[in-house]
Amino acid sequence: MLNRELMSPKSIVVVGGSQSTTTPGGKILQNILSAGFAGDLLVVNPKAAGEKIQGVQVYVHVNDIPGAELAIIAIAAKFVKESVAILAEKKGARAFIILSAGFSEMGEEGRQLEREIVAIVNSVGGALIGPNCIGILTPTYAGIFAGPIPKLNSKGCDFVSGSGATAAFMIERGISMGLSFASLFSVGNGAQIGVEDVIKAWDEQFNLETSSKVKLIYMENVQRPEMLLKHASSLVRKGCKIAAVKSGQSEIGERAASSHTGALANSEVAVDALLRKAGIVRCSGREELLTTAAVFCDEMVNKLHIANTNKDSSKTNLAIITHAGGPGVMLADALASGGIGVPMIKGERAQALLSQLFPGSTVQNPIDFLATGTPEQLEKIIDFIESNQDQETSDIHGMVIIFGHTGMAEVKPVYELIHRKMSECKKPIWVVMPSVTTGAADIEHFKSLGRIYFEDEVVLGRILSSVVNTPKPASASALASVETITASGGRESGVNVEKIRHIMQGQDVQELIKNGDYLPPRTLQALLDAAGITRVGEEVVTSVPAALSVFTKFTSGRGEKASCVMKVVGPIHKTEVGGVVLDVQSPQEIQQHFTRLMGIEGAMGVLMQPMLKGIELFLGAKREGHFGHTILCGLGGILVEVLKDVASGLAPLDKSEALQMIKSLKGYKIIQGVRGKAGANEELFADLMVKLSFLVSIAPEIMEIDLNPLVGTPSEIAAVDARVRVCLNSKSGEKHHE
Repeated sequence: MLNRELMSPKSIVVVGGSQSTTTPGGKILQNILSAGFAGDLLVVNPKAAGEKIQGVQVYVHVNDIPGAELAIIAIAAKFVKESVAILAEKKGARAFIILSAGFSEMGEEGRQLEREIVAIVNSVGGALIGPNCIGILTPTYAGIFAGPIPKLNSKGCDFVSGSGATAAFMIERGISMGLSFASLFSVGNGAQIGVEDVIKAWDEQFNLETSSKVKLIYMENVQRPEMLLKHASSLVRKGCKIAAVKSGQSEIGERAASSHTGALANSEVAVDALLRKAGIVRCSGREELLTTAAVFCDEMVNKLHIANTNKDSSKTNLAIITHAGGPGVMLADALASGGIGVPMIKGERAQALLSQLFPGSTVQNPIDFLATGTPEQLEKIIDFIESNQDQETSDIHGMVIIFGHTGMAEVKPVYELIHRKMSECKKPIWVVMPSVTTGAADIEHFKSLGRIYFEDEVVLGRILSSVVNTPKPASASALASVETITASGGRESGVNVEKIRHIMQGQDVQELIKNGDYLPPRTLQALLDAAGITRVGEEVVTSVPAALSVFTKFTSGRGEKASCVMKVVGPIHKTEVGGVVLDVQSPQEIQQHFTRLMGIEGAMGVLMQPMLKGIELFLGAKREGHFGHTILCGLGGILVEVLKDVASGLAPLDKSEALQMIKSLKGYKIIQGVRGKAGANEELFADLMVKLSFLVSIAPEIMEIDLNPLVGTPSEIAAVDARVRVCLNSKSGEKHHE
């Protein structure tokens, strides 16, 4: 949708352009002129007949212009549709930027007007940015009316935003940090071109030699998650780095986002899972997003040893070099809490370095060379960390230097030294310059050398941790795994596609789907078996003799302490009505508990299972609107509700994603096994997660599924209890395809 007329027009008409630069139409005209647009520029303003505005020829009505490829419209919403129709149908316009507000963000009437305008643009194969936006910035023209106009750099950041003000504020702050930009897209309401369309264009037009490799995103909703996932993950695999803010996480934020753009809020669990699957670093605000961009823009970050759970590698370790103890300690805390190591440095070479510093210095890490430290001492420290001669520094993968204005000596020589070392060293260097007032001139000099600096060491530490801990994007083959399994019938995956669809299309299940009801035990068992999900043996009984027979069957040959579990069939929340009995060891107990369970209101039978002992695990899935299903895992039983230690991923999963989810749990050490207690087989757990993700992808009628608990041992994992609710896909539940 991002056509040539939008990106590089030969002629532009500003409808609503004015002499006053305090209006959007006047300001955007000024910016286009100041940036040196080389094509034909026209203005439409009925109040300036026969005049020139800012030196540009003025026309009274859009009917009067000779023609234009791009129309930038800054007039009242009620007049926009007529102008768009004339420009598209009579004047050859094939690209439109509508700055005006008063459309879908105002309600249904505005939404309908927006749809009608999109239909006109689509009828001529045109591109539309907005409405309710500040415009776009490309190498050809400065088509924005708010914020400073940065000098574009093809190696800078590409930025797309759903909020114009956010874009303007971020450009201003980014410039002050030393960031550069390659392009800006403020999509506003995204009536035709949304955030996802821009990401798609970035991917399809990506050139390894000439395109920016840093992409920034601000969005208040995700309209087309499949498009975002496909193209963002593709960009990351091509060598790009992407950071995003998805706002509207709280109930109040959701309400504000909805009123801002007229869009529905998204499930945060699904959004988190989507961004992780795409390999996108998620940030919470403007400062974090820009700090992440600054880390990304240092090409040396590519050499940082990234330790994430998608591959076998050691921990990422950094050295902290400072002349101020407190900031070094705070940075060490921030890095440690994010899983980045700050290893102690000791040994003969470390002692030799210490002997060259002033008394009172320390080299243990953080390396504190005091406020009186010299540039020469700093250079020795950097060279020491850069060296890989021995164990003392070989496992350190980068360094952070904190250096502010002490008032006792000039810092300009220090900053020039750091600039030189950033070019010479193979290990990446990030520099924190906290003296933004007293050292302002020196910081400006550092920026003039093409460098980026950071103001706050804790923010930097958190961002470095986020970068390190963001997993690799899902592979293209993993994203297509459901289609592959479906085509093969699931033979290689252990998932029986034909059987799953046969069960879901059965008349009894179709009735349950219509009513949004739960599957009965026998159907549920058949579904899990078809998906290859291991479960304990179980049978439903409706009489005491049958219960005694099953008890004998399940305990025979399993030793003296063999026992059964009895669960009431009927009530959904069995434990809350006393409907679960564990460790039933004798025929007398079977008879006693059967009678009591059948006396519970709504009881239709008793489900019996052999009693398994091991670690209780949880596995589940939930359909999240047009995102599809999120897969959830954690420790099981009541722990999943009490601890809420749950990891999420977007279906379908591959095994590496599943393992990463397991390892991200706070209770992961329990799964590994602690204090002599055997753990659970995480490879088998990951296999079950993958199979569950295939099941819900093949059977989208599943609204939610809980396998809780599963019992895990070092040799097996089996589902003990399960429930599945099925329902028709509502409009919000339908997946949107590209």
